[in-house]
Amino acid sequence: MIEPDQGRLFVRTNGCLLLLLLILVSGCGTQRWASVRKTPSNPLAGPLQLMSKDGPAVTKRTLQTLRQLNLDKYAHGNYEEGLTKLSKVIEKEPTGENLYTYAELSYVAGARADAVGRDATALEMYAGSVSHAYYYLFECRDGVRADGYDPRFRQACDIYNKSLEGSLRLVKAQGRFRQGETYRIQTPNQEFHVSLDTVGRWKDTKFQDFKFTSDYEVEGLKNQHRQYGLGVPLIAECKDQPPEAPGSDYFPPNLTFALTAFLQVEQDPTIDPKTKKSIHYCKILLYDPLEEPEIAINGQTIPLEADISTPLAYLLDQGKVSQTYLATLGMLTPGAQQDRRGVYMLEPYDPKKIPVVMLHGLWSSPMTWLEMFNDLRAQPEIRDNYQFWFYMYPTGQPFWISASQFRSDLDGLRQQLDPHHTALALDQMVLVGHSMGGLVSRMQTIESQSEFWHLVSDRSPGELHGSEEDTQALKNVLFFHPSTSVRRVITMGTPHRGSDFANSTTRWLGKNLIELPTFVTGSSNRLVAANPGFFKNKDLLEISTSVDSLAPDSPVLPAILEAPKAPWVKYHTVIGVVDQETWLGYFSGRSDGIVKYESAHLDEAVSEKIVTADHNTVHRNPESVLEVRRILREHIQQLRQEYYSSLQQPAIAPMQTPEIMPASHLAPVETLPPSQPVNTLRPSIYSTPPSPN
Repeated sequence: MIEPDQGRLFVRTNGCLLLLLLILVSGCGTQRWASVRKTPSNPLAGPLQLMSKDGPAVTKRTLQTLRQLNLDKYAHGNYEEGLTKLSKVIEKEPTGENLYTYAELSYVAGARADAVGRDATALEMYAGSVSHAYYYLFECRDGVRADGYDPRFRQACDIYNKSLEGSLRLVKAQGRFRQGETYRIQTPNQEFHVSLDTVGRWKDTKFQDFKFTSDYEVEGLKNQHRQYGLGVPLIAECKDQPPEAPGSDYFPPNLTFALTAFLQVEQDPTIDPKTKKSIHYCKILLYDPLEEPEIAINGQTIPLEADISTPLAYLLDQGKVSQTYLATLGMLTPGAQQDRRGVYMLEPYDPKKIPVVMLHGLWSSPMTWLEMFNDLRAQPEIRDNYQFWFYMYPTGQPFWISASQFRSDLDGLRQQLDPHHTALALDQMVLVGHSMGGLVSRMQTIESQSEFWHLVSDRSPGELHGSEEDTQALKNVLFFHPSTSVRRVITMGTPHRGSDFANSTTRWLGKNLIELPTFVTGSSNRLVAANPGFFKNKDLLEISTSVDSLAPDSPVLPAILEAPKAPWVKYHTVIGVVDQETWLGYFSGRSDGIVKYESAHLDEAVSEKIVTADHNTVHRNPESVLEVRRILREHIQQLRQEYYSSLQQPAIAPMQTPEIMPASHLAPVETLPPSQPVNTLRPSIYSTPPSPN
């Protein structure tokens, strides 16, 4: 016979096994996001035979140039002497052909010295290579100004990038790669003084380490986004030292981000009176390619070489907890995840960019959005106008509690980042919610009035007895106003009318497996005990899990559908429908396997996109990503139209107390009482003409 405690343990253990099986079936198990390559990726490996048994060698075209200068004997050895003679030729004839030849020969010499551990020689050769590649590209008429059809131009870019990377690797190995310091590098006829600094939004951040993206191969992200240009893409690590940047309080621990190292050589060298060597002053500047994808050199716009996906994959791979662990922690023990709850940013806060806040669904975490995030921010028109935030919340608790906490967390963030409400972009926020996250998002845009209160009691809230903490917590959940910061909501696979997944079996499992925090259960129990006969629906008040809250018979779901909506908000839906020709489609019907089409549909949505996907992949589907991109572009276009329309008006009249859009055309139009907050929505994000991009 099984004792009661043993029975509960038996249920909990076997239930966990069932849930683990569901995780594995749905493909949410632990995965690798990035792996170390056996050898770093190098576009020069083929042209310069870097991996051949005879070692690096110059190209036939460079060999021909050396032959014409009677220096071809130095193509296969005694490189220092050959480069010294070639530099004397360049003093008289600084042609693009000669400068390029020096850069390539010097890189080959550096690669050979690097391979046998002659670090000092390798550093000298790499320095000569990167500087002459720079001269070829920017200081002679045959470089950037020449026609781009010559394949030598792109190869000069590769030589610049890889010789700079080789130099940085050697300097890093010596522990000398530190911001604010200057290094001296000597070549046979020249001397380089090199300084290192970070510019842009990470300027005050002292990173603790960096790695080269060429060392890593992305595995967990389907798409790897790169930009081709000049510079060395890096992974900058902050580790236990938080970066000093706007919004840093909302960064996750051990943040990594993308940087690109670019070496700039000053145009006018000086002559050392003692050595008679030319002294070149160089700067290695670390740029954020998301902030500055292009830079100006000698009046020319130059794209930076950039890799924005590898640092993201590296961040995920170095995380101390997996996606599955976070999702399960939030599902089964939501109380334990309360200290992790909140908004997270992966980039510094920008008051000029519109926030796109992404909310995950049941049994998930913010990591579920990173495929979409990776693809969206790779688009210039998106990253130039938007910043992406992620909201983490415990998914085991009823979604209306999460909605109340999200409302409070957004208010707190706004108060910290923009206490005087001067950032117009924060009033144009877009929420994107998957599954239950769509319900949490939608509840930010409706007016509760007294309808939610009447779901639990017909008596006045003023008659409620209990501690101020308990009574206020209940009122915060049942009384709320639409956020004036939110302009659009995109729901993806959201059960607006509930899901049959929340059936008797799953609800029973939920009650036996999910342990709600005491601040949820204790508060409800105390209020019920202190107010006998006050609540007409104690079952609703005592709903204990998120699975129960998503049941089709939940009275909260119709209340949300019928609640008055904020007229300044537009809704969009993305709905997954599994392939009807598969066995899953045969049994699931017109649904994503969890949520039926009829439940995910919204009458008031201004757009609806149906994609062939199941519930776990509807927000990762390429069509879904394209749809979100379309909506975000439409949002910007609408704001531009609002701005230009405002220019044609003599003055913008102050907005009156707004009417709240009724859920049905037959319902009377309700207005907020004067004592309640009014919408302070401003007509446009722009105070100056918007960019045409």
